[in-house]
Amino acid sequence: MVNWETIAERVEVLRERGSGVRRRVRGWQHRVALLLAVVGPGLITSNVDNDAGGISVYTQAGAQYGYALLWSLIPMTIALYVTEEMCARMGVVTGKGLSDLIREEFGFRSTFFVMVCGFFVDLANVVAEFAGVAAAMEIFGISRYVAVPIAAIVVWVLVLKGTYRQVEVIFLIACGFYATYIFAAILAKPDWLLAAKHIAIPTFHFHASYLLMLTALVGTTIAPWQFFYLQAGFVEKKVGPRQYRQARADVLLGSITCMAIVFFIIVCTAATLYASGQRSITDAAEAAKALFPLAGRWAGVTFAFGLLNASLFAATILPLSTAHVICEGLGFEAGVDRKFKDARIFYSLYTLLIVVGAGIILLPRAPLWRILIFSQVGNGLWLPVVVIFILLLVNRRDLMGEHVNTAAFNGVAWVTAVAMIVLTLVLVYTAIFPSAAGPSVGG
Repeated sequence: MVNWETIAERVEVLRERGSGVRRRVRGWQHRVALLLAVVGPGLITSNVDNDAGGISVYTQAGAQYGYALLWSLIPMTIALYVTEEMCARMGVVTGKGLSDLIREEFGFRSTFFVMVCGFFVDLANVVAEFAGVAAAMEIFGISRYVAVPIAAIVVWVLVLKGTYRQVEVIFLIACGFYATYIFAAILAKPDWLLAAKHIAIPTFHFHASYLLMLTALVGTTIAPWQFFYLQAGFVEKKVGPRQYRQARADVLLGSITCMAIVFFIIVCTAATLYASGQRSITDAAEAAKALFPLAGRWAGVTFAFGLLNASLFAATILPLSTAHVICEGLGFEAGVDRKFKDARIFYSLYTLLIVVGAGIILLPRAPLWRILIFSQVGNGLWLPVVVIFILLLVNRRDLMGEHVNTAAFNGVAWVTAVAMIVLTLVLVYTAIFPSAAGPSVGG
């Protein structure tokens, strides 16, 4: 005899289980949708730091020191996440950009100092990006006098005519092309165990060249401009306190993917250039050319394409960041979603930086290598100043409420600032007293 009551009870249990599963699926879908709606500023800002100047520095680190500097990627990942997260939190909680907050809380003199430093360091960075475009396209047989003007027009039109959302989608797609460096590293056939050993066991040398490289690594990986752009990105996207968790996840994802690409670039050049004795490489373009006979055509092509993608990417974002810094500091309207007539100063600054940056590359005897070094070391010199401003702001309870820094975040951020100050002082000392530097070291 069929027990209908038992069957009915089992059906009800299954129905409740099904409802629970559907609720969990809907909850998961909602969380994913919310993350996708917020994701962007953190992922874009971190990855664009792997620009032409940065790739050149990573290339030299691998070519000159092999795997020896890989240990620095772990503390740099932590420092990158902590410093960027503070800016994301300030943008989400206050709804204001970093330059805007500095002006309001510290006055115009401090803001003017930040603006002047930011303008000149970022201008050098923009020049470095267009140098990367020129170098990458020349590998493919296209003259810089053709490639650079076209690149300048493309990035200018993209920002001037696009909305924030359209520009962000293009930037997110560009992030995906950094995977070319993963393929280049695999094709280089590195010693993965040796690389892992150098990550786990730090090696440090008190030599001027080693310290300069370490300073440049930190300066290009954790660059001051990114704090201004990141915070402005969350503000322009209107991300509020309720989406703070998603904003934090965006920053974490960006920090990890950024440093993963740095790892693959250093590994690729260590396994080829350093191993073959080609340790006088001065930029990423030379590295790409050198990879053709060492690791095969595809390794060289993917490395060169990665350089082109990174250079175009950064040549678009760096002028945006600088325009945000100055306009926020002076109280002018700023933002990609605004029309030209509503933000004339913002778009004029953006245009000026692109025109000057691209124009310098077209000068026959422009000191591009000196400009690139200045841009990266300049980042390292400016970094502690900006981090100190961030720390003073993010620890103000009247500004941040319950979202002030924890002791751990303060510790990491202050260590980052102090470490850069110490490295800078050591570099000045070794420049004055070269005999104290000792000979250069290898990996």
